[in-house]
Amino acid sequence: MHVPKARKGMPSPKLDRATFRSRYLEQFRDPAFDPMRAAIDEIAGAAWDAYDNSRKSPQTAKAGPGYADPDYDLSTDWIAAKAAVDAARAENADREGPCRFLIVNGSPRSEHTCPGEMSKSWRLIDIAKKALEADDSEVEILDLSRVTSEYGRNIHPCKACFSTAAALCHFPCSCYPNHSLGQTHDWMNEIYPMWIRAHGVMIVTPVHWYSPTSPLKLMMDRLVCADGGNPDPTSTHGKKAEEAKQIELRGWDYPRQLANRCFSVVVHGDVEGAENVRRAIADWLRFMQLCPAGVRAELDRYIGYWEPYATSHEALDKDEAVQGEVRNAALTLLEGVRQARAGMQINAGSHLKAPREK
Repeated sequence: MHVPKARKGMPSPKLDRATFRSRYLEQFRDPAFDPMRAAIDEIAGAAWDAYDNSRKSPQTAKAGPGYADPDYDLSTDWIAAKAAVDAARAENADREGPCRFLIVNGSPRSEHTCPGEMSKSWRLIDIAKKALEADDSEVEILDLSRVTSEYGRNIHPCKACFSTAAALCHFPCSCYPNHSLGQTHDWMNEIYPMWIRAHGVMIVTPVHWYSPTSPLKLMMDRLVCADGGNPDPTSTHGKKAEEAKQIELRGWDYPRQLANRCFSVVVHGDVEGAENVRRAIADWLRFMQLCPAGVRAELDRYIGYWEPYATSHEALDKDEAVQGEVRNAALTLLEGVRQARAGMQINAGSHLKAPREK
């Protein structure tokens, strides 16, 4: 079998020691650090040593039984992430457990950072949450605005391992944390179990320049490993591209970690792009083999169309129809999950009355 070699030729991003030190010390510019400069210089030296020697995962443990190479040293970060995913999968599979819902806030706007005001998405999520709360349900909210407002909440970009070979993309993602590059505090190891645990997922987001928002798109890209990624990093001995290519070319089964969950999508805009963004998100979810809960579960609307941004919350106050449509989208998702868990064909929301006529 012919296995293509990994193509090389891009310029090296490797920094010299002086440049690395300058960048590293940028995080300590506050004068409050002045009395500790000598200690910080020592820390910068240790950080350079980790960087220069590419210690991506300084703490490891043997993979053990059940892996292709039980002797391989797996990152303890990855081992913990895998354990959390496995526990979430058991919760999802529990037939006696509640209907589990994940609501994702795609807006980066928050009163706790520069905008100084909550997002309309957050208000719509509150409506959806109240509709989903029932005796047989449990609702979890993933607020992606924390990426902009909370210390240490990072979603690092996808490195596109899947494009080299499917087997090189590990689930959960093994690209992060990369301690040698300072790529730490990656939120995705907490986000993966939220998606795995859920029976139904609802995404509520604004449009940003005809596209999903930056935090939402980061999360979407990093979920690629949940759709066909490799659950065994030892099979590729970490990130050995040729080994991954060989595995894929022998035949890859593309494990779909999120298949058969129900979804709802609500996209709101001000002037343009809401329909295209709703379509893009829904198409992405369908491609990962999630199931649309019903026709009323997918919604794109404009709130305060071409009106001043300064009065957009007042526009939402007055738009009782869109509030009702969001409520119906959540109720459709609730019904769809109940039908799916009962083994019924999903036909949710068909009996709900639309808040506005044609």
